[in-house]
Amino acid sequence: MSDSQTNPPREPNPFTPPAAPSAPVVLDEGTYSGIRAPRSSAALALDGTWHQISPRYVVSQFVQNTIITVLVAVAAVIAATVLDQQWVWIPAGAFIAIDVITMIILPRQARALGYMLRADDVVFRRGILWQRMVAVPYGRMQLVDITQGPLDRIFGLSQLKMVTAAAATGVQIPGLTQEAAEALRDTLIQVAETRRTGL
Repeated sequence: MSDSQTNPPREPNPFTPPAAPSAPVVLDEGTYSGIRAPRSSAALALDGTWHQISPRYVVSQFVQNTIITVLVAVAAVIAATVLDQQWVWIPAGAFIAIDVITMIILPRQARALGYMLRADDVVFRRGILWQRMVAVPYGRMQLVDITQGPLDRIFGLSQLKMVTAAAATGVQIPGLTQEAAEALRDTLIQVAETRRTGL
């Protein structure tokens, strides 16, 4: 008895899971090249390709935080000298100290930001000590929004926001280049439409 008689050929499975969408090349142009992850063996991990944000995000945040720090310091000096309100040094000093610490750890935080396009969802991760991962199913997306502030425009950056019916699962990805934000938006919209129609 031949093998073809004992083992008939298998029919193709009509329920094969969808493949992950192909990521546009522009998503990895001018970005960090390796995501920073916790070294612990208990850290959350996923199989796939992480895409990261632009290093210009750190520069723009430095500029923004420096402007805020200077404004707070000037306001404190005016309140203390002109209005004789010496108590303002306490909240102003605390605010400036927190702002400086934020700027020190900002580069590490930026390297820990990333997103992954998987077959059924897009995963966003951030944080090292307090690691957070959010998976947003393509079929649940209701809106993909790109925003730019004044400093973002100067540095050529955008923030992409994915909105779902559940507000807790909404995701904001900061520090994307304008080209990457537009390419990611188009990819997410196309894949979301495909998943909703079942194609």
